Amino acid sequence: MNAIVDTTTEETFEVAAPCIASSAVYADLSISVWTGIKLDKAATRQTLTANGADSEMGNFRKKLLGDCAELTAVQKYAANTRNWHYGSSMPWGMMGQRLLPTTILPDYIYQITEHEREFGRLVNDFLGVYEWAQTSAQAKLSGLWNADDYPSVESLRTKFKFYHAQIKIPEDSTDWRLKVGADTQQYLKEQYRKHYAEQLHNAMGDVWQRTYDALAKMSEKLDYKSSEDKDTRKIFRDSLVGNVHDMLGLLVKFNITGDAKMEAMRIQLEDAMTGVSADALREDDVFRLDTKKKIDAIRSSMTW
Repeated sequence: MNAIVDTTTEETFEVAAPCIASSAVYADLSISVWTGIKLDKAATRQTLTANGADSEMGNFRKKLLGDCAELTAVQKYAANTRNWHYGSSMPWGMMGQRLLPTTILPDYIYQITEHEREFGRLVNDFLGVYEWAQTSAQAKLSGLWNADDYPSVESLRTKFKFYHAQIKIPEDSTDWRLKVGADTQQYLKEQYRKHYAEQLHNAMGDVWQRTYDALAKMSEKLDYKSSEDKDTRKIFRDSLVGNVHDMLGLLVKFNITGDAKMEAMRIQLEDAMTGVSADALREDDVFRLDTKKKIDAIRSSMTW
C-alpha cells in the first residue's frame, strides 16, 4: 500500500491500491519519422477552382519522393516497433505512458536497444539515397516539383528520432506537503486514490482483454463440425495456438499485482492447452471440440 502523510493532522492516509513500484517501471517510447508528404496549396487551389468546388472541400498532398523504398522501410519499422512496444507493456494514464513488468525488463532493454540500432541503420540507408530520390521524384512530379519542399540532408536527419526510457516508479508516488488547506489536501488525496486505482484497473484490464481476444479468436476458428466436411471446416494457422501459448507467459509476467484470480485463470488455461497443437486440432474432431469447450468455459468465467 502507498502511505501518504497529511502534514495537517500527522495521520497516515492509506491509498487503497497495491504498490507496484517493485514489480513494474514506466516505459516511454517516442519515434519520429519524416513523412515525405507535403500539402501543395497552389495545386489545391487549381484543382478546386477547375472543378468549381469550395475551398474547404479538399486538398492536394504530394508524395515528395514517390514510393521511395528506403523511406517506406523506415516508416514501417517505426510502426512495427511501436506495436512491439505496446504488446510488451501495459497502458497507464491518458497520455500514452506504459507500464513494463520488471520480470521482462532485461529482455525489453536488449530488444529496444536492437530496435534503436536497426532504426538508425535504416535511416542512414535512406539518407544515402535521398538526393538520388529527389532527382527521380523531380521527373515524376513535373510541374508540381518545388525545390523548396526538400530539406537538406543535415536538416532531414533531425526529423528522425528514437527515444526510449525506463523509469522507476517511486515507492511513494506523491508528496502532499503542499501549502494548501486540510480540505484541499483531502480532496487531492481522494483524487490520487481514484486515479491510481483506475489506472491500475485499466492496466490489468488490458491483460484480461488481450487474453479474452486470443481465446475468442481460437473459439471461433475451432467452431466447425468435421475436418472432412468442406462446407463447415475452417482454416486456421499455427499461430492461432501459438498466440494463446504466448498469453500464458504474459499472464505470469504481467500479473504485477499478484492477482489471485488472474493466476487461477492462467492455471486453468495452461491445463486446457496442455498437449494442444494446431495439427492435432485440425486432425481430431473430438479433441478440437473438447478444446473449444474448455476455452469457452474459461472465457465465460473471465470477469475483471
